Amino acid sequence: MSKDPSGTMSAQPRDNQSHSTPAASPRAEIDRFLDQVKAVSPATKTGQHGRLIFALDATMSRQPTWDQACKLQAEMFREAAAVGGLDIQLVYYRGLAECRASSWIADADRLGALMTRIDCRGGQTQISKILTHARRESENGKVAVLVFVGDAMEESIDELCARAGELGLRNVKAFMFQEGHDPICEQAFREIARLTGGAYCRFAPGAAHELAELLRAAAAYAAGGLKALADLKVRGDGVARLIEQLK
Repeated sequence: MSKDPSGTMSAQPRDNQSHSTPAASPRAEIDRFLDQVKAVSPATKTGQHGRLIFALDATMSRQPTWDQACKLQAEMFREAAAVGGLDIQLVYYRGLAECRASSWIADADRLGALMTRIDCRGGQTQISKILTHARRESENGKVAVLVFVGDAMEESIDELCARAGELGLRNVKAFMFQEGHDPICEQAFREIARLTGGAYCRFAPGAAHELAELLRAAAAYAAGGLKALADLKVRGDGVARLIEQLK
């Protein structure tokens, strides 16, 4: 996926490659995997702003939740400011193949103004593009958390798992927040969270207070890790479930 000057990300074709080398032994594969895990960059260092990718499904069914997120996003900055600060990048998809990313933003008013200019449009999910973009951003600088808010999954779950595994190797934790009760969506979101070492939580359709709680929790974790998440003064069932998954 590339990003042009306007911020649009588009998928890039991959060449099919054949491999003639003999298959490695299971022990060698495990050792190589462990070496990759050891090389993963550490969590956000003390004194540095955390970086959080805030990704949303902006297809037509999501308009009410998008409007809620516009109002609630400032709470992420406020929560993170108490810990050490946060830079947020907005990523969204909508329409037939539109997937865009903003620059990194450290100001709630600026992010809010950007979100209010975006309207939802019909289309299918593009979660794979979100995961691929997050991995690429992590190559340019530590990304603590990818937050994704959506209510559907219309892609290959195997492909999503492969992309999630790449994020896991770079220690980018995906917080997958599902609106509603779609079982296919839940299966995919849970697996993405597991593969990245992140967390999954569901909130009721239109439940702004539940979404606000989850976004505050994600911001606290991105800025200060598990301790900051555990220290949240306002903690409901959603935060307790996140903490349990991250332990």
